[in-house]
Amino acid sequence: MTSFIAPSSSPSPALPVLAEVVRSGFTEGRHRGSLVVLAPDGSVELALGDPAAPVFPRSSNKPMQAAAILRAGLDLSGERLALAAASHSGEAFHLSLVRTMLAEHGLKPDDLQTPPDLPLDPVEAEAYLAAGGVREPLTMNCSGKHAAMLAVCVLNGWDTAGYLDPGHPLQRLVGEVVAESAGEPVAAIGTDGCGAPLMAIGLVGLARAFRAFVLAEPGSAERRVADAMRAHPEYVAGTRRPDTWLMREVPGTLSKMGAEAVQAVALPDGRALAFKIDDGSTRALGPVLARALGLLGVDAPVVSRIGRAPLLGGAAEVGEIRAAF
Repeated sequence: MTSFIAPSSSPSPALPVLAEVVRSGFTEGRHRGSLVVLAPDGSVELALGDPAAPVFPRSSNKPMQAAAILRAGLDLSGERLALAAASHSGEAFHLSLVRTMLAEHGLKPDDLQTPPDLPLDPVEAEAYLAAGGVREPLTMNCSGKHAAMLAVCVLNGWDTAGYLDPGHPLQRLVGEVVAESAGEPVAAIGTDGCGAPLMAIGLVGLARAFRAFVLAEPGSAERRVADAMRAHPEYVAGTRRPDTWLMREVPGTLSKMGAEAVQAVALPDGRALAFKIDDGSTRALGPVLARALGLLGVDAPVVSRIGRAPLLGGAAEVGEIRAAF
């Protein structure tokens, strides 16, 4: 059973600035947050802000949720397992595989309890609307995870109507996997945007969890998830997403972002990072991630691509969002 600790209610000191918004040479805004970088041996190499404080990792928890699904007996692999850990873009190949995964277990898109939504990727959303599409549970970015959750419930004879209840056997197992992987108790349970239970841990714990996945024994649930995500990153995110670019262009990297500007990354030798932009602004995510990857020693063209966040004035580039650490 998952153990819990009560989150502190004491006031926190101001967090450090992780990114600056610089327009026409003038700093017009700042994004604060916390960040941790782990050395190959798992020790803390850099800590900014309060990376031990609990946060909701949002979709950065999806690898742990997918591992729990495997532990519960669902034999997923390849693209299916990557999609079970995904915040997919809503591209045609994503939606097709979600439908297939549901049908393989006698399920239908109507069984999904994801909220109706448009594709996450703006390009896909525009094309979807232009073709007459409407918000559906299937197109919500977490539908792959929910399809896998429903499938494992069918396999085990568990209630499918209540699969999102925190007391459901699957969700209790998810909590156990999160705590075990992070090496710390779950601090709080909330409800994620997709309706699934959401377990709070510290950023240090989140980085430890990603490190544990890439270093896990081959064939273990954790390693199977990491290997599927790294082999099929376009199913974890999409063709126009930084997680995909990073896992595709830096072999062996495990990367997963979460809503409210959370990011976790692990390299195959055990180096890892996790951070959260305190105000939840995803516009700062790329520059902070690129800087943190540089601190990890990642030297690849994709780092500059991820870190580029220009500001426009009219049609001209007049500034940028840049890392400030």
